[in-house]
Amino acid sequence: MKPLSLHDMLPTSVSKQSMRRIIMLILIMFMCAVDVSPHTLRHSHFQNRAAALRQEALAAVPPSSYNPENVFLTTSPRWLNQTLDHFSPQESVRFPQRFFEFLDYFDAPNGPIFLIIWGESTCYGILNDYIAVLAKRFGAALVSLEHRYYGFSSPFQDLKIENLKYLNSKQALSDLAAFRNHYQALINTRYKRSSNVDNLWFTFGGSYAGALSAWFRLKFPHLAHGSLASSAPIHALEDYYEYDEQVAKSVGPECANALRELKDLVGYHMKTDAKYMKSFFGAKSIEDDNDFLSLLADSTAAAVQYGFQDVLCKPLVRSYSKKKDILATYRDFVNHTIFFEFGIQPMDYNREKMRNSTQMDSNSGSRQWTYQYCTEFGFFQTAPNRNSIRFTELNMKYYLDLCSYIFGKGTIPKTSETNLYYGGDNIAGTKIIFTNGSQDPWRHASKTNSTNNELAILIECQNCAHCVDLNGCPQFPFNPQGDGELCHPRYSIQKARETIETIMESWIINH
Repeated sequence: MKPLSLHDMLPTSVSKQSMRRIIMLILIMFMCAVDVSPHTLRHSHFQNRAAALRQEALAAVPPSSYNPENVFLTTSPRWLNQTLDHFSPQESVRFPQRFFEFLDYFDAPNGPIFLIIWGESTCYGILNDYIAVLAKRFGAALVSLEHRYYGFSSPFQDLKIENLKYLNSKQALSDLAAFRNHYQALINTRYKRSSNVDNLWFTFGGSYAGALSAWFRLKFPHLAHGSLASSAPIHALEDYYEYDEQVAKSVGPECANALRELKDLVGYHMKTDAKYMKSFFGAKSIEDDNDFLSLLADSTAAAVQYGFQDVLCKPLVRSYSKKKDILATYRDFVNHTIFFEFGIQPMDYNREKMRNSTQMDSNSGSRQWTYQYCTEFGFFQTAPNRNSIRFTELNMKYYLDLCSYIFGKGTIPKTSETNLYYGGDNIAGTKIIFTNGSQDPWRHASKTNSTNNELAILIECQNCAHCVDLNGCPQFPFNPQGDGELCHPRYSIQKARETIETIMESWIINH
């Protein structure tokens, strides 16, 4: 599918001020480098669409208006000839995998190397976020590897079911191990060092890539000296009703009540005239009624996961308290924030499109990420039994039926196997820092209690959402170096970062 151009999204006449605002709003979406969006089954689409739009937006404005170097440290790709199947001794098939490097801060040749793990979307380069701040402090080289099957690093030209069998976290971790050794050899050659010399390697990642960061240190402790796992869902589970419970808690009681009223209104209209309700939200292209409800549930979830509670709740609570039409208020939020600013379209929730989306597209990761969730992780965001703000139709049956419809009968996530292999939230690694925002719905699948060998930091503040330690509180456009100005109190994120830096310094000094 050809991505929409910026001009496809804009009115015919756009003022400089409007263009500037649109660009900044687009940049909001590029928060967590390996981010993850609210819906387990359309997770990476938010990120891919936003990244593509951001690229076009930056290209559309003169450098005097916005400096792309503030967003990326580098966008120049390099390539690795990667093994397709790391678990077959006779495997000889390889595919090109893209990576990036940034050496301006590198205390060559002996400084540490920071491996930024990319997740379920296209990797456009190395972001100028908080990891860059750490690299500058510790004199580190920055490298990042694009995840197999995403962006420009796909082994196949299409995404047929039979071609997806090499897409899983185990293969991705082995990719990282192979890349780590490849790049270490490259550094040794570049600086004319012995082939058996090793720099200190540290891994970083957020969300799914945060889990990969923790798992890499767990499975390859000889290849990484430590890891930071931001908002990392390391505990696979199918029935993830805690997600919705956290959304309700994060928005506060007034907004939660308004959302429950909204849910009941939508439910009533869906029973009386579902066609009208879809048309009301501009979503006639969604054939299945529950897929439409999934779109609305994701719209609410996105606001909370990315720290936009105020954008959602302030007008909704105002309408609710004054007994105005909250359906119209919510529709305005969906149209403006989800469809326009986030770049999501109703057609993205049409299961037929997902089922038949076999052609590889560098700007789309929806089918790939759906496959990973449906086979490895689950995380089905179901409605809790009590006080749910999510539609009750979004239950385990809905998600399992959707997985089977897209990938074949009997497709289920093997969460028990995943947790057995990695340890779930009882992961027994060393030198792993887990960080989570107190208002992030994903934190209940992460590690929030410290052990002797693993430090868990819960950053408690208003707007502390997904990957807050890397990006700051994301109720503002991308801010270079992850400024946490809008975290309240700001001291919470400062304290967390001071702890991270102190621990990393001790790892480097005492290696």
